[in-house]
Amino acid sequence: MQDVDWEKDDPFEDQRDQVESPMRRLLFEYGRPYWFSVTVGLISSVLARALDLLPALLLAVAIDAIFGDAVFAEQVPFVILPEAWLPATADGQFRFVAIAIAASFVFGALFHWLRNWGFNAFSQEIQHDVRTATYDKMQRLDMEFFASKQTGEMMSVLSNDVNQLERFLNEGMNSATRLIVMVVGISALLFWLNPQLALVSLAPVPLIAGFTYIFVKKIQPKYAAVRSSVGKVNSRLENNLGGIGVIKSSNTETYESDRVEDVSRKYYDTNWEAIWLRIRFFPALQLISGIGFVLTFAVGGYWIFTGSGPGPFTGTLQTGTFVAFILYTQQLVWPMAQFGQVINMYQRAAASSERIFGLMDEEGRIEREKGAEVIEVSEGAVEYDDVSFTYEDHGVSRTADENESPSSDDQRDERDGDTDNKIIDGISFDVDGGETVALVGPTGAGKSTVLKLLLRLYDVDEGAIRIDGQDIREVSLSSLRQSMGYVGQESFLFYGSVEENITYGSFDASREEIVTAAKAAEAHEFIQNLPDGYDTMVGERGVKLSGGQRQRVAIARAVLKDPDILVLDEATSDVDTETEMLIQRSIDELTEDRTTFAIAHRLSTIKDADQILVLEDGRIVERGSHEQLLGNDGLYSHLWGVQAGEIDELPQEFIERAQRRQARTEVETDN
Repeated sequence: MQDVDWEKDDPFEDQRDQVESPMRRLLFEYGRPYWFSVTVGLISSVLARALDLLPALLLAVAIDAIFGDAVFAEQVPFVILPEAWLPATADGQFRFVAIAIAASFVFGALFHWLRNWGFNAFSQEIQHDVRTATYDKMQRLDMEFFASKQTGEMMSVLSNDVNQLERFLNEGMNSATRLIVMVVGISALLFWLNPQLALVSLAPVPLIAGFTYIFVKKIQPKYAAVRSSVGKVNSRLENNLGGIGVIKSSNTETYESDRVEDVSRKYYDTNWEAIWLRIRFFPALQLISGIGFVLTFAVGGYWIFTGSGPGPFTGTLQTGTFVAFILYTQQLVWPMAQFGQVINMYQRAAASSERIFGLMDEEGRIEREKGAEVIEVSEGAVEYDDVSFTYEDHGVSRTADENESPSSDDQRDERDGDTDNKIIDGISFDVDGGETVALVGPTGAGKSTVLKLLLRLYDVDEGAIRIDGQDIREVSLSSLRQSMGYVGQESFLFYGSVEENITYGSFDASREEIVTAAKAAEAHEFIQNLPDGYDTMVGERGVKLSGGQRQRVAIARAVLKDPDILVLDEATSDVDTETEMLIQRSIDELTEDRTTFAIAHRLSTIKDADQILVLEDGRIVERGSHEQLLGNDGLYSHLWGVQAGEIDELPQEFIERAQRRQARTEVETDN
């Protein structure tokens, strides 16, 4: 087994590169329905921050007007009250200031609460919509997409990347609003109080802006790399947890721990590069911001002591004004230092948004035309008309995973003189309604691919497949798949009860119908013996049931659906001979009046099929009934001889061809 080069293998890199303005798109596409909550948050944040500025200004008024010689009415021009309403006495003015400060705290608390409600509601709604929309888009993509992506990577987008948006939409937008209000508000107040000293206090602002611009340019690619590395870690963990049984039985715990340590170390290194840049930036930014405070204190203090402005400064500076400058400059230091945090959150969210929209912009190759006609299955006749197919044309690499992607059973190596590497090569056959057709052949012949094309998990490259004369590419996908029942050799069960798994896709079925379907699949007896019968929880992927039990539940699911066309891909591969006999008897009854396709390596299970197609290297090399094919002394009769134990009687040519096929399969699996 070869390790994946995690540094070069970013499955979402191409999609990310095509995404433009991810944050603007996020806010306009998903934030528009929630304008009310974000508007409440923004307005409340502005008002709350404005009220936060009021106490320091009122304190300056109290010092200069009440305890000094300044005129009270002239010191509070921002109060929208008639001058006659303002108190004339010192004690009245003192009470007025005290009440105004108290009121600013009370109303400030109210607006802070509204701000928190607005931004939290906004972020949670968007997060929910993005997650559900991304999942809905992902599950509707073609199978070839899933063949080239790891489950952990997709889970990382749905979970980690979507969750990463919350911090910016809530805390980041709140901090940005606070920063703008505080910087603009404090700057305006400082210039109103004393324009000359304001220039001193705000001197570091241009330096902070330039410093932050450099930080943004350097941190952006690092965060993109971090989000990608998170997905790689998730992929490795998901892959190992899914194969824990193989790991234990192979005694490879140490080997897998080393592989997890390797991807974790690469994530650590990538993340540390971003952290190292960040931890150098924030203290430097705070230091620069503090320069303004120190300069304000030094220049203003000297001004107060001497009674005249130092150097080019002119006029006088009142004590209350100086105190206000000190308080406001101190309040300005923290927002300015927090500017880097806002940028940091924005860049993290932007990196995640790129991955999210990269996934959502993925285009499927299978056409889903709006308004496509619903398929009408009357006879259930199926026609394959000169059908050819190759996975490479669909961007899918060769792999040995049967159920998630093209398998070795689906793939044919290049024959001598053949360069197009087709998996299915010009096959044609007709199936009358109600017939049972079996597909047999050696590993790599393309049997599973033939049926995946019927289900439109992939589209044919050449030729056409028709059901009752209707090209399956011209009918709606949902109606096509609704007309079919599929049972694979590895029956997947969802976490839930036995009943929930049987009714999956037939959610309105009654208990009587469920029991009837279970009896038809020879599952009723073992289900009754489970601790809670049909309500027994099957565990993750049905782990609490045996392979044969899972297969019978999957068959019951197909029976309950009552499809027009039934597809059985090694549907009894995980059951013992006795159970296989019982299931086969039920399947015979089930398939009596409907078109059925069956793939089987145990030829005994399909010998009564109406038509048997023998595939080799993507072509049909034989067809006929069981008796006819045995009499042909061809590939089918040799495969029958293998299963009958007549190995010594097999021709040498058949054995050599089997050896070549096996060698090709091993090469494909390794690659």
